[in-house]
Amino acid sequence: MVGAAIAVGALLDGVPESVVLGLSLLSGGGVGVAVLVAVFISNVPEGLSSAAGMKQAGRGARYVFGVWGGIAVASGVAALLGNLLLRDASPATIAVITAVAAGAILAMVADTMIPEAFERSGLYTGLITTVGFLTAFTVERLGG
Repeated sequence: MVGAAIAVGALLDGVPESVVLGLSLLSGGGVGVAVLVAVFISNVPEGLSSAAGMKQAGRGARYVFGVWGGIAVASGVAALLGNLLLRDASPATIAVITAVAAGAILAMVADTMIPEAFERSGLYTGLITTVGFLTAFTVERLGG
């Protein structure tokens, strides 16, 4: 059940996140390296944890790849639509979409990933989480 919950969370945060990536292309500067690294770093643990949970629940490789392939396609379409349909969007609209993406990520992390991490890593969860945040912050500051 945890694997499916993480996949749903990835879809709920991946679609708005991808819309934001599509919107960032509208500024003319393209998507920064820091943004791509942050998206990659944040999505790898989601995918690995979800796939492991699905396999543990008895799901086959075809099912796992199908779910994650669907999430990847939905995210790609969302990035394209974000770029095409929101060209004339107001800053307030863009702020709302960005806030929804951030909220979805936080909700999925708080409800699913942190409890699972604590179950597996115990007292190291806080330290590992802090190192992750510091890494993301450093990449953002260095990548600009």
